Amino acid sequence: MKITLKDTVKEYDGAAEVAEIARSIGEGLYRNATAGIVDGAVRDLRYVVAKDAEVRILTFEDADGKRAFWHTTAHILAQALKRLYPEVRLAIGPSIKDGFYYDIELEKTLTPEDFPAIEDEMKKIVKEELEITRFDLPRDEALAKVAGEVYKTELIKDLPDEKTLSFYAQGEFTDLCAGPHLLNTKYVKALKLLKVSGAYWRGDEKNKMLTRIYGISFTKQSELAAYLERIEEAKKRDHRKLGQELKLFAFLDEGQGFPFFLPNGVILKSTLINYWREIHRAAGYAEISTPLMLDKSLWERSGHWTHYKDNIYLTEIDEKEHALKPMNCPGAMLVYGIETRSYRDLPLRMAELGVVHRHEKSGALHGLMRVRCFTQDDAHIFLIKEQIKDEIKRVCEMIDKVYSLFGFKYHVELSTKPEDSMGSVEDWDTATNALREAITEKGLPFVVNEGDGAFYGPKLDFHLEDSLGRTWQCGTIQLDFQMPEKFDLSYVGSDGEKHRPVMIHRVLYGSIERFIGILVEHFAGKFPLWLAPVQAIVLPISDKFHGYAAAVKDELENNGIRVETDCRGEKIGFKIREARNRRIPYILVVGEKEEESKTVSLRTREGELGATSVPSVLSKMKDEIATKKQIV
Repeated sequence: MKITLKDTVKEYDGAAEVAEIARSIGEGLYRNATAGIVDGAVRDLRYVVAKDAEVRILTFEDADGKRAFWHTTAHILAQALKRLYPEVRLAIGPSIKDGFYYDIELEKTLTPEDFPAIEDEMKKIVKEELEITRFDLPRDEALAKVAGEVYKTELIKDLPDEKTLSFYAQGEFTDLCAGPHLLNTKYVKALKLLKVSGAYWRGDEKNKMLTRIYGISFTKQSELAAYLERIEEAKKRDHRKLGQELKLFAFLDEGQGFPFFLPNGVILKSTLINYWREIHRAAGYAEISTPLMLDKSLWERSGHWTHYKDNIYLTEIDEKEHALKPMNCPGAMLVYGIETRSYRDLPLRMAELGVVHRHEKSGALHGLMRVRCFTQDDAHIFLIKEQIKDEIKRVCEMIDKVYSLFGFKYHVELSTKPEDSMGSVEDWDTATNALREAITEKGLPFVVNEGDGAFYGPKLDFHLEDSLGRTWQCGTIQLDFQMPEKFDLSYVGSDGEKHRPVMIHRVLYGSIERFIGILVEHFAGKFPLWLAPVQAIVLPISDKFHGYAAAVKDELENNGIRVETDCRGEKIGFKIREARNRRIPYILVVGEKEEESKTVSLRTREGELGATSVPSVLSKMKDEIATKKQIV
């Protein structure tokens, strides 16, 4: 049997488990292995490879490797809970983006004060070095195995096509599970329970409320310490907290999920929009604006009603149902169809800052990151099939320009055909291959996210990484053969005949509101000068210098600087500390010496720069604003 590895091909006399293949490569790799990928599919370490195959060994450094590691830790948590609370009923315990959770039913109300005892029991299980084994049972035996566990029983009964079900055992504990898992509990060297919350069984409000315990684990104690440090830093940077402190936005009971932008927030938002318009004009986009509310039949025609109706707000006008738009695309379809288009008009790039509404559940709302009303920086590009690759490359360059400006790293995911898709397999294959070829030719590495495309087409998702190493999905490029068909869009080709255009859906920021939330946390409120709502503040050391402070302010303001003065009767040290707490980039202190020399004592958020003339301050600030560079 030939096994193709990353850099070589190895031959084996017969079938071999993934774990055995890892050990044959090296003992170190075997000890660090968490799972494997066999011919593109994630597999358990116990999976037997019985024929020629491509194999990759996963460790904790890999995303799927982390998931196996965290999934195992979820089982360790469940085992500890069973030991401490024998009456507990287990529901589900998956790995998630950052760690794992387990949903349980328990009469006792668990709080963070209970975590140390649970963690101690988990650490005992790790020290016991329990071998983890997998076995399958026929349906009847599986039901007998989980007797008394109502949630596990329900899960099995809801899998009618499964003739056998898999279980994992470690010591006295056994759990219904598809895996994959580690080979032994001993590999979980560091763990921590993070929080406890309520969660409806299967996410349905009609079902019982369960207790959900979240946790994290690592291969080293130092990794856990670094993670917890990042969590503490993230709490300090929480955009909800900083947004209130910096008077950017507010959330009020009268509009849950509908953010109120305050004057400073409007300046920030408008500055981002102005930059957006600037780069779109330069790239040949025409801006459009479509109505907030349109007839329900439009959403049925576009396919959004079938796939999205639970998130659409409806109202009645003239005895007809209308919907607040959850997306901008159908409006762009109508704009395209207003006039006859020629092949000479294509690519036709339409950009729209469209306000959309989506009915999110109240429990899912989270500051600016998940709201019910937001501005989507959409663009819809209509083009000929032969233009697809070049246009996707252009969009990739635009996304790179924007993310690089803010100091974001990013990675790309290619999401393919989901189960609830529209259109022919041939169109999907054509669209997916076009995206794959374009991103490959751009030299951008990507991973394939099987089955996670939009219902109308495959997509490239851009996941940016902030200053804390967290990732956020913002930009996207979606290739759509379906909607132009549904709206009967056409262009007149060079042959004089009508042809169907292809369409690209594309966003850069994603949601401007969410992007602002990300920026607040990324910069910890210390925005680069061009973005800062207040760019400078003039602080007179006493009321005798209010006149000079006003003159300095006027000179800055007349040159386009967003500037304030603080003429309160507070001590200068207090005013400087407050200006720094407000994250104002430049602080200009004026007193007798400065008035006589027509200078200012210049400070940034980070330290003192000394006596500087006002023209020099202006020149420095104008340069930073024009080049959009960050203050060091």
